Amino acid sequence: MSETSSPPIATTTERATFAAGCFWGVEDAFRHVPGVVSTRVGYTGGDVDEPTYEQVCSHTTGHAEAVDVTYDPTEVSFEELVEFFWRIHDPTQINRQGPDVGDQYRTAIFVHDESQQKAAEASKEALEASGILPTAVATEIVPAETFWEAEDYHQQYFEKRGMAGCHLPND
Repeated sequence: MSETSSPPIATTTERATFAAGCFWGVEDAFRHVPGVVSTRVGYTGGDVDEPTYEQVCSHTTGHAEAVDVTYDPTEVSFEELVEFFWRIHDPTQINRQGPDVGDQYRTAIFVHDESQQKAAEASKEALEASGILPTAVATEIVPAETFWEAEDYHQQYFEKRGMAGCHLPND
């Protein structure tokens, strides 16, 4: 009896982009979510093309440190990624996360289409209505712009150095 193999199933991936403080920890957290295919850290939301880390840290570009997440929507939904995002940082802080202070550390969801916009807004409204946070959610929900990939040494920073991540545990 001969074996037959099925053709590979074509998988369509989607993108989601989040800013939640230092991108090293945000990337590390998202890399462990089942259904996330890949991550990359970079800069977005500003007005300087091809910014460097030093430029972003100078507060002259308007960019946030962000993580671009490629995911398989048959394994994890955008809504689930947003729920995870809320759990790995403090969405009430403005231009900071913990000891990291500056506009590049702001909390933001950069939406890629109208469906993501609606889902992110609904999730934010539900979080605020839940009363579990001491103050209002500061997270911006804005259209995704060009994502400028950060320098190679920033990609998978903790993994390359054998370090544990720095974000809050996710329930």
